[in-house]
Amino acid sequence: MDNRQALDAKAIGLMLMLCLIWALQQIVLKATAADISPVLQIALRSGVGAALVGLLMWRRGERLALADGPWRPGLAAGALFALEFLLVGEGLRHTSAAHMVVFLYTAPIFAALGLQWKLPAERLAPLQWLGILLAFAGIAIAFLLREQGTGEDWARILRGDFLGLLGGVAWGATTVVIRTTRLSGLPASQTLLYQLVGAFVLMLPAAWLMGHTTFHPTPAVWASLAFQSVIVSFMSFLVWFWLMRHYLASRLGVFSFMTPLFGVLLGAWLLREPIEPSFISGALLVLAGVVLVSGHGWLSQVWQGGAKTRLLERSDGR
Repeated sequence: MDNRQALDAKAIGLMLMLCLIWALQQIVLKATAADISPVLQIALRSGVGAALVGLLMWRRGERLALADGPWRPGLAAGALFALEFLLVGEGLRHTSAAHMVVFLYTAPIFAALGLQWKLPAERLAPLQWLGILLAFAGIAIAFLLREQGTGEDWARILRGDFLGLLGGVAWGATTVVIRTTRLSGLPASQTLLYQLVGAFVLMLPAAWLMGHTTFHPTPAVWASLAFQSVIVSFMSFLVWFWLMRHYLASRLGVFSFMTPLFGVLLGAWLLREPIEPSFISGALLVLAGVVLVSGHGWLSQVWQGGAKTRLLERSDGR
């Protein structure tokens, strides 16, 4: 029986904090890309994060569950996690941080599509299907209706955006694997360890094979690695997997739309990234779709509460 619950004030607060952190990670990766390749930085942060999670497990006396098959979905989740951030790291070489964060955070749409076929509690309502249509319409607008500029630049940005979208697909698939396998019953630290180890083991050689080994140890690079390793890879992901164990996954995305908004605003402010009207139009549709899909339960409760209030007012003659 699935005993995960709807969002409460604690979950909402944690999600808002995570949204800000995850928006900043794209900004920081892009800002330091000239001194450390994004793929290499993500690989290194995953290794440090894995070591921190391992130390946490050791301190707790927590033993890694390997019997009865948890390692198999763990390997799958680790591979998908590595693929997601390999796509992000490569995509950031071609597109802006704002574009990357919007397309990456289509993940709740793909997670909801996968989960609705697997778990009764995650079945999509008609309003959620409308949200999916809005999201895909927004993706089409963001891709197809932008000003093309020079052919080479336009193709490069389009390639980066597409890699970001594929990263969102990979993240959504990771959520499905975690929620529908034995990983859903493991402590959050073990689920995270599988993914961080997978990212480090797969992405470090990938960075070398792709020639993405630039590393200039400036103070900004060390600060970025500390933020990415401790705050992003260790603390934020640990909180995220704890949330997925205790709350309905499709509901957690109700506030995830804040991450792209933070990303666009921070990209324009800190990196001076331009914001195209067509991209904003498409992004708003995507975010509206995410809200309808992920926040359906909350929206229904709000609507039902309002309807009851109106009914009571009519019965009181007001």
